[in-house]
Amino acid sequence: MRQKVIFIFLITTLAACSQPAVIAQNEGNFFASTPSWQDEFNYSGKPDAAKWSYALGENGWGNNELQNYTDEIGNAKVENGHLIITAIKEKSGKAEYSSARLVSKGKGDFLYGKIEVKAKLPAGTGTWPAIWMLYSENNYGNKSWPDNGEIDIMEHVGFDQNRVHGNVHTKAFNHVLKTNKGNNVIVDKASEEFHIYTCEWTPESVTILVDGKAYFTFPKEAEYKWAEWPFDKPFHLILNIAVGGNWGGQKGVDDSVFPQKMEIDYVRYYPLSEKK
Repeated sequence: MRQKVIFIFLITTLAACSQPAVIAQNEGNFFASTPSWQDEFNYSGKPDAAKWSYALGENGWGNNELQNYTDEIGNAKVENGHLIITAIKEKSGKAEYSSARLVSKGKGDFLYGKIEVKAKLPAGTGTWPAIWMLYSENNYGNKSWPDNGEIDIMEHVGFDQNRVHGNVHTKAFNHVLKTNKGNNVIVDKASEEFHIYTCEWTPESVTILVDGKAYFTFPKEAEYKWAEWPFDKPFHLILNIAVGGNWGGQKGVDDSVFPQKMEIDYVRYYPLSEKK
């Protein structure tokens, strides 16, 4: 009987000792219940200029992409309560495709918090939509990518339908070095139904979720410096559809699928708060 009591005591003690590390990681952090920055797209026409700017050009964007990003309403418009980004097979500048890349930089810059985007994705080989975040300030290293960081809330390549990816990129961890940190998950009917793509970002971790279910967490380790963890400065949101490129074009581009759209029902940012 005494041995049984000792055994139970040891198991209870070990269990108690194992809990604080899990609790401490999130202790003191929670997200506000209402967003402090959002776009519900309850209007018509071009995206709200108070919240969004356009990244423009046809320079390949570091990935040998094939589209020209424009500010044309045919590539980015709001109607019926949705933002619609459309990639089109057409001559656009020197490119053979047009699309749009919306950025919130200078109009929506965030440090920690929860970002939610409800979206329905394009489909077809050669499409490469993304919902992601980049640094808004140049603070570290070469003052460029990847030193100042990237958070991918959702990436999808059309040749691998229904699989979405979440990643982070830093100087130490990035796809060029083949050291990037991330994961992927199957999302049923990703191009037929809306799903909620979320990033929960605290001083201790970056977590990526789909429909409220986390599938990737990148924790800040005690030994990390800026090269591993540049995620202590403001970031902004980017919404785009690329065509082709080093990843999206790995299996070519099927011109017959165009035009292709990413529809976004809403974008919401909930700030991080301290428990009181």
